[in-house]
Amino acid sequence: MRDQSEFYQTIGARIKEIRISKGLSQAELAEKAELSAPVISSLENGRSKMWLVTFAKVCEALQVSSNDILRLDTPAALNDYPKEFTAMIADCSSSEIESILKIAQEVKAAIRKGKQED
Repeated sequence: MRDQSEFYQTIGARIKEIRISKGLSQAELAEKAELSAPVISSLENGRSKMWLVTFAKVCEALQVSSNDILRLDTPAALNDYPKEFTAMIADCSSSEIESILKIAQEVKAAIRKGKQED
């Protein structure tokens, strides 16, 4: 596992990404999770550790599973990704699937190139 600071920043970034994708402001998420807006801000920026109950409230407020936010690098979690990709492309045409595959390949190459430069 990465160092704790990086771990909390990653989790916070995922919370923020999901919040934004659902069209929620920090204040709206705070209200739904029964937390304060500064707590949400602090969590999203990885500036504070969160209690399990806080994490559960955030997951419930966002209507996502804990795995959606944690995405741990474990065999069980990694087994979920092929299912998610399959579900994502289930209603796509073959040309759409081909485009998605090309984009995914380019993103993968860019990520790996970025890791090599670090």
